[in-house]
Parts: sequence; C-alpha cells; structure tokens
Amino acid sequence: MSRIELKCDLLVIGSGIAGMAASLFAANRGIKTIQIGKTNTLSFTSGLMDVLAVHPIEEKRLWKNPWDAIDTLKKDISGHPYSKVSKDTIEKAFKELVAFLKSADVPYANYQNKNVNIITPIGTLKPTFFVPESMLNGVSALEEKKPCLIIDFYNLKGFSALQIKETLKDKWQNLRTAQIKFLDSSKEQFAEQMAYDLEKPKNLDKLAKEISPHIKDAEILGIPAILGVKRHSSVLSKLQELLGVKVFEIPTIIPSVPGIRLKKAFEDKLQDIGVQSFYSQEVIQVFHKDDFVFDVTGAASMFKIRTKGVILSTGRFFGGGLSADREKITETIFNLEIYGPFLRKVWHELDFFAPRGHNINNCGIETDEYFHPIDKSGKVIFNNLYAVGSILAHNDWTRMKCGTGVSVATAYSAVNAFLNQKG
Repeated sequence: MSRIELKCDLLVIGSGIAGMAASLFAANRGIKTIQIGKTNTLSFTSGLMDVLAVHPIEEKRLWKNPWDAIDTLKKDISGHPYSKVSKDTIEKAFKELVAFLKSADVPYANYQNKNVNIITPIGTLKPTFFVPESMLNGVSALEEKKPCLIIDFYNLKGFSALQIKETLKDKWQNLRTAQIKFLDSSKEQFAEQMAYDLEKPKNLDKLAKEISPHIKDAEILGIPAILGVKRHSSVLSKLQELLGVKVFEIPTIIPSVPGIRLKKAFEDKLQDIGVQSFYSQEVIQVFHKDDFVFDVTGAASMFKIRTKGVILSTGRFFGGGLSADREKITETIFNLEIYGPFLRKVWHELDFFAPRGHNINNCGIETDEYFHPIDKSGKVIFNNLYAVGSILAHNDWTRMKCGTGVSVATAYSAVNAFLNQKG
C-alpha cells in the first residue's frame, strides 16, 4: 500500500526555538514549509532570550553590551556561529520574531544595547537580552531598589520567596516576602495549571484579595510566572489594576509557563501563516537525489515528505539531534560529520565545574558561511541542506548565554540563503 506523499519547498526538522524561528521566517517569505519534530523543547526553557553575556567562559566575564561581546567573540573563536552573521542580521531576525510573538499576545522587550539581570527562582541573577514584558518591571525595580513584596504559594515546588530574599539581601534590602495558599487550595500546585486557572476572572479576583493585605508599603509585587498562558497580557494588566501596584513575574523551574507560552504561540500561529506542522513525528529514513524524500512516522501514521530543501534544527542531545555511545558522537538523521573530541575520555573534564567548560559542549556540525554542513575537508555535503541552532559546533551556548541568539540568527540566515539559492 502506497503512503501519502506531501510536497514542500522547505522542510524544517526540529521544534525548538531554532526550528520554530526557521518556520516563521520561511512562511513570512512565501516559502511552502512543512515542520516536523519529535518533541517540543520550548516548555523546558525559561522563556528568556539570550544574545551573548559571557565570554571568555574561563574568565566568567560578564558583558553589559552583547554587541561588544560578539565583536570580541568573533576575534577569539573564528568557528563560532556568530562569526557567520552580522549585527544587522541578528537585529533583523529578532525584530521579525518579536513582532510575531507580540501578535500572538506574548510580548517581549529589551533595553536596546544592554543585557539585563533577571531574578531566578532561587534568587540568583541571570543576564539576558530579550525578556517577556511581564518581567520587565522587575528589572527596573532591582536597579532602583524599590520596596518590593515577593510572594510564593504553599505546595508550589521549586520556588521560594524567602530564598530569593536571602540570596539578594546584599543587593536589594527593600524586599519582603509572603506565602499564601493558591485559591485556598491545599493540593500540590503546578505552574501551568495555575496559569490556566488565573485566566478565569473570578479566580484572578480571588487571588488579588488574598495578596492585597500583604502589599502594605510595597511599590511592586514579584510573583511566580503563572499569570496566564493564552490571555497573558490581560491577566497581568488586570492583576495590576486590582492591586494598585506594578507586578512582575519571576521564572519558575521547568517546565515553565513563559516557555509554554512560546510553545502555544508558535503551534497556534504558525499554522495561520501557512506552515504545515507535524509534532510528535520523527524521520526514520531519508533519500536524496535532487530533492530530499523522507519517511516520517508518528503515533498513528506513516507518510513521505518530498522537499527541495531542509533546515536541520534538531538540537544536541536533549533535542535528539546528536547521540552518543561509548565510542562516538553521531548526528541522528543524515549521519553528518561531527566536530568534537574523538576520544570519549576527553569529552569531559574531571572537575564538573571546570572554568573552561567541557569539550563535549562545543561538539556539533560545522558549516560554510551559508550554514550548509561541511565535511572535515571543508566540502559542502548537500547544497540544499542547512544546519542551525544548538546543533552547530564551537558553541557552548549554556555557559556563554547565547542560545536563543544563535538559534534565531542562524535560522534567519539559512532561510534567506535557501531563498536566494532557490531564486
């Protein structure tokens, strides 16, 4: 029995931020696009968007201006993905992405040329560039040391207002804390369900009444990131109105609501602009002549996809783009050559917190300036295949705080390269 064969101009493999951004950029340029992905990793992100904050890693040097950091990085690590993109490209990519997210009621903002510090669930500070607008009030409150109340909830794990206060006590003296029941419930709480509960006006009113007696002299309220998923802006605005003070969200442990907002926004809105999406699907076989033909399988179906071009955005080990056994690291779909330490014994340093990081965190695919994967001799493997995002080599993005920036900028560049090649 013959399987259904779908045809497209561009197939995007992967459903993390790089894959979602590539699908967006392709659809915006009128490219017939199909996207497939085994899982959506966006729920397991904080929702913060880094460009570059730390370089060199071993010096733990923090940069206020990410563009100055990128200029230095390009001189120091010629193979880093940022060496293939300009500042203008990064800015245009983010402008397009942020406009899309705003239309999906997931607004983001930044301070132009400045990284900002966001409070984490344990009170440490994370430098980042683009932040959900719901967290922006917290940035200015921290800088100005405003009188602030931070609340947490009984039975919400992984978030402690007291720990935040204790960790920040030397940086922010005007902090008070309170712990309340969420809607009078004694059950274990989960951030995503709490966020959906607060989209109901009666629940939001009830929460405001529970918080109100604790406000006192506070000029601003910090709250776990639970203020709605699909009606986020209106929930935040209404709570501020009910309490009479500004409110800011603080990221929770993963899965996080800001990450879930991104996931929902992409899943809902990409289809509206023409992307044909198949999530929880995976490629089981690929053939190549002039076009690529993929066998794809999921929970209840098997079909083929014929495409003129492919963007590979499958991530590293967590996303399933790379796999490791006791002898080697492999790319899981095309068996592309991987840059990285050959011997397993040098994948990791003996010190888990080694200042320079671990060699394995720089492994991945090397590409030409158009993000075509190349072999060890520098030869392009397929001229209609592109690799983007965290699967790229020379990029310890977790330590450098550049993950989203690399993903978005390389996706933007690859889509435009495909469009120019396609003519």
